Amino acid sequence: MPVPNTIPVDKFARLIGTPGCPAVVDVRAYKEFLADQRHVPGSLVRAPDRVAEWAPALRGRSVVVVCEDGRRNSHGVAAWLRSAGVEAEALQGGLADWAAAELPMVPAAKIPNRDERGRSVWVTRARPKVDRIACPWLIRRFVDPEAVFLFVPPGEVAGVAARFEAAPFDIDDPGTFWSHRGELCTFDVMVEEFGLATSPLLHLATLVRGADTGRPDLAPEAAGLLAASLGLSRIYADDLQQLDAGMLLYDAFYRWCRDATEETHNWPTNKPRERA
Repeated sequence: MPVPNTIPVDKFARLIGTPGCPAVVDVRAYKEFLADQRHVPGSLVRAPDRVAEWAPALRGRSVVVVCEDGRRNSHGVAAWLRSAGVEAEALQGGLADWAAAELPMVPAAKIPNRDERGRSVWVTRARPKVDRIACPWLIRRFVDPEAVFLFVPPGEVAGVAARFEAAPFDIDDPGTFWSHRGELCTFDVMVEEFGLATSPLLHLATLVRGADTGRPDLAPEAAGLLAASLGLSRIYADDLQQLDAGMLLYDAFYRWCRDATEETHNWPTNKPRERA
């Protein structure tokens, strides 16, 4: 019998990484977190005993609450959220069932230090083209939906990173963790390090690498991604506005990689004409 106010793992997995995905709230107690220091992709980490404090910020959003087994904390927190006007469900089976299904999980240790509002902060060079839009898309869709991105002149990246405890990415410094490695671009590195090496994201990573490193031979679609990226950089003088527009671009390419690679344009029809 279905349990009320829950969402099955397989159904929720289809929503992860899409713009319509509910907010994911990990409410495991610290002791339970120590047993498995990974998160369902895109999780916000919140203390279950302080739900009255953080619930108002989620009003108007749909939420899926995750605990270790789908029982200990998630149902009570989801009920509290619903009482506060939040559309909330518990993940059926919790993190245990998610892990058992061998779905991607993000290592908490790889997420940079969060600010006082719980957001990870990142810094890179201004005037992004491909990698510096693709990486923020990946982070906001699969790692930290509240992540803050700072775009600054190249010479200011190190100072801004130190001043705001931000994680630098995609910069010309061989000592930077989140940057190119050999033939891999920063997007490739993030997909691997964040435990997100699913077939669709690996496919998308090939497109990004081809567009970012001048290798259109890697995938036919890489040239189109580069053209769209350069077009956005000409349309928007403001880097954050360009990022907002780029989110939709990468949403579309991700869904193509996940669901539509075998589909072809078929209008008016691919069927042979009937003879008169």
